[in-house]
Amino acid sequence: MSLTYIAYFLAWKLLGYLPEKRAYALMDWVADQITKRNPSGVQRLRSNYLRVRPEFSEPELQRAVQEGMRSYLRYWCDTFRLPLWSSEEIISRTTVINDHLLRDALAAGKGAIVSLPHAGNWDHAGAYYCETGAPIVTVAEHLEPEKLFRKFLAYRESLGMEVLDASARSLAVLSQRLRQGRLIALVADRDLSKNGVDVSFFGHPARMPAGPAVLSIQTGATLLTAFVRYLESGIEITFEPAIEIPSAGKTAEKVAVMIQESASRLEHHLAIHTMDWHMLQRIWIDGDFQERA
Repeated sequence: MSLTYIAYFLAWKLLGYLPEKRAYALMDWVADQITKRNPSGVQRLRSNYLRVRPEFSEPELQRAVQEGMRSYLRYWCDTFRLPLWSSEEIISRTTVINDHLLRDALAAGKGAIVSLPHAGNWDHAGAYYCETGAPIVTVAEHLEPEKLFRKFLAYRESLGMEVLDASARSLAVLSQRLRQGRLIALVADRDLSKNGVDVSFFGHPARMPAGPAVLSIQTGATLLTAFVRYLESGIEITFEPAIEIPSAGKTAEKVAVMIQESASRLEHHLAIHTMDWHMLQRIWIDGDFQERA
């Protein structure tokens, strides 16, 4: 059994059974200690935030990174405690803006795709829709060790989601689910592979997944964008109107237009709610970026 799995297993047990205030206070303390140590993930978060908010002074940037790390560790504390929440707690801790955009798309019978970033708590958002009559289908990147991946798979399935292992076959299964009128949710703010779509993001080149646009074009399902941020008492989910499929151009050109629109919408939210973005990995492909083989 790996040390990584043991650490996650113990955190699941400990944080699940501590009193709520104590559990979140503990994770704030852990976040502050990690920020002080300044490992590579914190350094990357700092550089990402500076791209989003270039006007920040050094003290402002440092405070933003500390708040961002606290938000990130709050996500993990939620993760370890969410299985213990009742249906009423999941619903009461969720605020939704423009919920009708999603419900109307699902009512049309062609399914709906929601593209969202690594912000706030996307698992909580998924659990909310599973509890309110719109169970989610999503994709999970395969983690190592295998036992840890299986635990996260079971965790999300316990919330009511159908979780597909990311693979070449997953796109075909998602298309099938959309034709059944299902709701697909994809975290889609980063894809550094050659399959990613090049976008301009805060004035610099980045790559984002093509999947949401490809699925919409292939199936006719509505593509919506959403942003999840933290409130003091829970999360707020904001939906925006459908991204229309361009009427002209080849499929690759249509995909590029749609993903750029998604990136531009994300810029708007991140400029306001920067510290809810838990992006501790590279996202831009300039500077010392090296193309993968």
